[in-house]
Amino acid sequence: MKRFYIEPLPNCDVTKLTGKLIVLEGADGSGRSTQILLLKNWLEERGYAVVDVGIKRSPLISVELDRARQGNTLGPTTMGLFYATDFMDQLENVIIPALRAGFIVLADRYIYTLMARDMVRGADFEWVRNLYGLAIIPDIVFYLKVSPRKLIERRWKKANAMDYWESGMDLGPSRDWVESFLMYQKKLNQIYNRLHEIYGFVIINGNKSINAVFSDLIKKIEPVLK
Repeated sequence: MKRFYIEPLPNCDVTKLTGKLIVLEGADGSGRSTQILLLKNWLEERGYAVVDVGIKRSPLISVELDRARQGNTLGPTTMGLFYATDFMDQLENVIIPALRAGFIVLADRYIYTLMARDMVRGADFEWVRNLYGLAIIPDIVFYLKVSPRKLIERRWKKANAMDYWESGMDLGPSRDWVESFLMYQKKLNQIYNRLHEIYGFVIINGNKSINAVFSDLIKKIEPVLK
């Protein structure tokens, strides 16, 4: 039976949430989105109904969130609450209905990324834990761990540029984007390690090839489906 971290959403009967919630966490460039696509195809080929969710996909707030991010002026608390609204809207209107219908929900990041981003910008753990207390506890959470240098290599190969927020430029550790990215990822990794101790992620070596990572994921997912 599904459980929530602190308390359930009002009028949500957890006994009717028969689907599975599978989460992939990891930094930009870790290969999450590629693996989500591979997993979705693999599951659908085996007859499972699948829906995928991710950060900034709420029709309620995603456009406004993108617009606010483009100005590079969001304060950390305001930004955190923007993302929390995005998540809660998807939880109530996509994730829970899908689980109620027996779907497998693949989450391309979940509350842990949002918690880590808030904490690296000074938020207290208890504050973010309570903020996301309405979240459903996933059936399994994977963390694709990739070295910061590998992340930079993949980022440049894909976009030939660094992202302002993903590089932690708002924190001002360095004016050099690459150096700032490395420092920011180091801090994030420390927080992810702490969250791993609390929430029990399944660590996957994301430095491997796409096929090797996919194979590792399948081996861990198959028991969850039984």
